[in-house]
Amino acid sequence: MRGCICNPYLPLWEYVPDGEPRIFGDRLYIYGSHDRSGGDFFCLEDYVVWSAPLEDLADWRCEGISYRREQDPHNTDGRWELFAPDVVQGADGRYYLFYCLRMQKEFGVAVSDSPAGPFSFYCHLRRRDGSLFDSEMPYDPSVLVDSDGRVYLYYGYTSETIAARFGAEASRGCMVVELSPDFHTVLTEPKVCLPRDIYAAGTGFEG
Repeated sequence: MRGCICNPYLPLWEYVPDGEPRIFGDRLYIYGSHDRSGGDFFCLEDYVVWSAPLEDLADWRCEGISYRREQDPHNTDGRWELFAPDVVQGADGRYYLFYCLRMQKEFGVAVSDSPAGPFSFYCHLRRRDGSLFDSEMPYDPSVLVDSDGRVYLYYGYTSETIAARFGAEASRGCMVVELSPDFHTVLTEPKVCLPRDIYAAGTGFEG
């Protein structure tokens, strides 16, 4: 590795919280929310992607806007902000961006031929019966494509405080479901993988 860098590794004018680092090819890509300096809320900007060569992690470049909030067909007026995303590569070689909109009970998926984007809307996750997947207040997705090809989606939880603020529902903890390999269908019911404090008694996660 030729370069070494410490925080902040992005320019001081850039704000990409909720970072998900992914290695594709010979580059490291950072996906995340996109804040605005002086904004009155968070995640006010569209998604951008930054990347650096693996041999020089001091050489970061902006790949540009990768996905805009109004590309989601349920958000064509751009009313809801894009929250923390994740990106994985599918068996077809394409790249799939998993995202959510502010406290909306659904996950969106977008697809691109390049890890840098731009991404195009692909689907909203649905159950086997075709109904929209909306269980346990789905937001902040993180996706694992396991070595056996099975796909797991993990997502964050909503406490009573957050639920009351945003008109959402409280959930039991951090959740996990299995997805179809085409990233289109939720195959299982949500399971708690990390319980919230009020449900932690007897689980080993107390405190």
